[in-house]
Amino acid sequence: MNTADKQYLAVVRDILDNGCYETENRTGMPTYKLPHKIFQFNLEKEFPILTTKFVAFKTAVKELLWIYKDQSNDVKLLQQQNVHIWDEWMLEDGSIGTAYGWIVKKYNLIDNLIEGIKNNPQGRRHVMSLWQDEHLQGGALYPCAFLTMWDVLDDKLNCMLVQRSGDVPLGIPFNMTQYAVLVHLIAKVTGYKPGIFTHVINNAHIYENQVEGMKLQLTREAQAYAAPKLWINHEINNFYDFTIDDIKLIDYKHHDAIKMEVSV
Repeated sequence: MNTADKQYLAVVRDILDNGCYETENRTGMPTYKLPHKIFQFNLEKEFPILTTKFVAFKTAVKELLWIYKDQSNDVKLLQQQNVHIWDEWMLEDGSIGTAYGWIVKKYNLIDNLIEGIKNNPQGRRHVMSLWQDEHLQGGALYPCAFLTMWDVLDDKLNCMLVQRSGDVPLGIPFNMTQYAVLVHLIAKVTGYKPGIFTHVINNAHIYENQVEGMKLQLTREAQAYAAPKLWINHEINNFYDFTIDDIKLIDYKHHDAIKMEVSV
């Protein structure tokens, strides 16, 4: 079994078997939750994406580019690409307010990160934080995957993603995959190979109305496929030149999608 399915399904089983049943949260839909769940992948050996259900890779990457390349909060830009994952949180002005891409642009996070890795690779301050207290209230949603910390070891670029809250059935498969792509992109433009990607989730939860979908996915565990390969356009050396056509999966085999509700 590939590493992504193995680690992910172990967390799913742990939450269903041992999770705390929580009736009070922002959405009103009860959850089963556990703290401090961790995934770790060697990106040089395997690209992490689930095969026990279909993950919309292009949609995940389009959202990633919207945040870190376009540095946008405009939901209409996603809708023009047939991406509707932010529709439920769109404010009256068509944006998500002072969140995600807005923060990346305001604090020049990508440029600072790339310049820091290039000029001081052994520095221990390569951090991008979307959690900026003075702007939290102005966003449609507090950032979930909010912090990345980067480290260079020999010729490899490593990254840790910290996520305050993780919808395991719907959000985590996206976040796992899209931030692995981000490591590949930043490694490419800074001259390194992708290394270790560690994904830490403070509150990992499964909503009550998603349990049956998760049980279905667990039945596919023995039929997981091999991990696909990630292809990126190696002619590109400027982060802002990447488009969705420059990032592709090769030989992605997967089971059918599992429809589950998103809690807003």
